[in-house]
Amino acid sequence: MSHLPTCTDDHVDHLDFDLEGDAAEHHDPDHHGADDHDHGHSHGLVDRSITQSRDGLRTVAISLGVLLITALVQVAIFSLTGSLALLADVIHNAGDALTAIPLSVAFLLRSRVAEKRAGYFVVAAIFVSAMVAAGESINRIIHPQDITHLWALAAAGAVGFIGNEIAAQIRTRAGRRLGSAALVADGQHARADGYVSLSVIASAAVVAIGLPIVDPLIGLAMTAVILRITWVSWSTVRRAQT
Repeated sequence: MSHLPTCTDDHVDHLDFDLEGDAAEHHDPDHHGADDHDHGHSHGLVDRSITQSRDGLRTVAISLGVLLITALVQVAIFSLTGSLALLADVIHNAGDALTAIPLSVAFLLRSRVAEKRAGYFVVAAIFVSAMVAAGESINRIIHPQDITHLWALAAAGAVGFIGNEIAAQIRTRAGRRLGSAALVADGQHARADGYVSLSVIASAAVVAIGLPIVDPLIGLAMTAVILRITWVSWSTVRRAQT
């Protein structure tokens, strides 16, 4: 096993994180090194080093609550607009929030097997939702429909960006305080998700200038990103130790 020095702010800023999820791991306050673990942008499981820390669990729970509220607000706006770009963003943010299910299982049941099964359930649910979004996007390309309430649609994109940024700040600050590179990585992922939400604002803008076809195209592109993350998440859950 390789070891890393204590995670200072300067060190954390230079950590390299890969989409497939290889990041340096948790730093125990009573230990001066940390083992390497696989860690990626996964919707199935929370990194093991985080679930072993009460502060880590509290941080993740709060940030997941923020993302759940974000997704619920976006769902309400989707019912008004019918934007498929927004639907894809809702699925993405809800996928992060649903990580609370295996997190709760891990904390309450103390069962890695049950946590893993819950992780499979979450990933499968996101996959099915993403396929529905893909089908709706293709249908909308073939049979275009008007999108209304464009200001509300733009607001939904802003809500997605702000919600993810708040989650990113919560995770990053806690990760640096606890010396957990896994939490810092999750914070970076949340920030990247926020930038994805900005595409919903872009969709509202292009529809406003008379290009409604762009909305389902953006929805399809975002769905492809979700499916990619879903595959990585499935692999992460499958490789997880029982």
